[in-house]
Amino acid sequence: MPILPARSLKYILASVTALVAAGPNVALAQAPDSVISQPGTAPASTFRTDRPSASDVGPSDGVGVFDRMGAKLPDLPPEKDYKGPIDEAYGAFQRGYYLTAMDKALPRAQLGDPAAQTLIGEILSQGLGVKKDVKNAAFWYGKAAEGGDAAAMFKYALILMEGEGVPRDKVKADDYMHKAAEGGNPSAEFNWAQLLVADNPGEKGLKLALPFYEKSAEQGIADSQYAVAQIYATLKDLPEEKKKLAREWMARAARAGFDTAQLDLGIWLVNGVGGPKDYVKGFEWLKLAANGGNVVAQNKLAHLYINAIGTAPNPVEAAKWYVLSRRAGLADPSLEDFYLGIEDDQQKAAIEAANKFRRR
Repeated sequence: MPILPARSLKYILASVTALVAAGPNVALAQAPDSVISQPGTAPASTFRTDRPSASDVGPSDGVGVFDRMGAKLPDLPPEKDYKGPIDEAYGAFQRGYYLTAMDKALPRAQLGDPAAQTLIGEILSQGLGVKKDVKNAAFWYGKAAEGGDAAAMFKYALILMEGEGVPRDKVKADDYMHKAAEGGNPSAEFNWAQLLVADNPGEKGLKLALPFYEKSAEQGIADSQYAVAQIYATLKDLPEEKKKLAREWMARAARAGFDTAQLDLGIWLVNGVGGPKDYVKGFEWLKLAANGGNVVAQNKLAHLYINAIGTAPNPVEAAKWYVLSRRAGLADPSLEDFYLGIEDDQQKAAIEAANKFRRR
């Protein structure tokens, strides 16, 4: 994912956390119709009747800032026949003929062609068919950035920020990141939004960053889709039509494989945030995130199995997911009490299942 070095998604999460005190991501204990206290319809005979009550399914840890309920996203428009000039260097690059791409791009790059300079920077920075050469890659990215190539400006900004192959220069890096974002590079748009949030804590930063998150999200960057969903759900003075799209953007990020989005979408569906409650789909998204190794999702999934929310009650599965999350360092006294309250053979089966668990 296109996360800016040393400036990750934690900035938007921290900013949103400060704004969410009265927002939609409230714990279910604060809701009069908490689904956690709602009895399940499936028999619970496999549980001891004196088991402790489970804790609420609340928002994911550290998160404060659509599902189209099964509806298919619109198909992309058909591609138009391309009748422009063919770039033989990029064509060779895309087919994996990196030395050919270099041979065809170098004369153009020496004559000042930004696209060719970017291509050479890419080949050298990754060591594709040639020895990796960060210093020369930085040189060509810098030349292409000076020539106005948005992709090169983004890559050069990262290089300047890391100080790899060139002296570290934050001012220059920020300037190129901003220019790349304004030039429409989706990864730059996301990272420039991150910088705005980091440099302007609170609501001000989120408002400044939102247009860039939105542009990047439209171009398919899952990190931005997640950020847009959280901001839409949290900021109070946004237009209502945007607030209604919060769950849709969360689902897009979830479908892209972003596990934190899968976790939060599951919680939103269980809690009824951004749309109607759907326990079954909420359970499915939490299970997907849990199977992917998300520790908080593993914890929440245990609660759903205990309380038969979106699934039948299953003490062994509940205990398995608790064991996995506890091994990862996430303590939960209520789940510990539950685990100690089930039969010895169920504990043993849960440990065996946890030992066999592999991320899917």
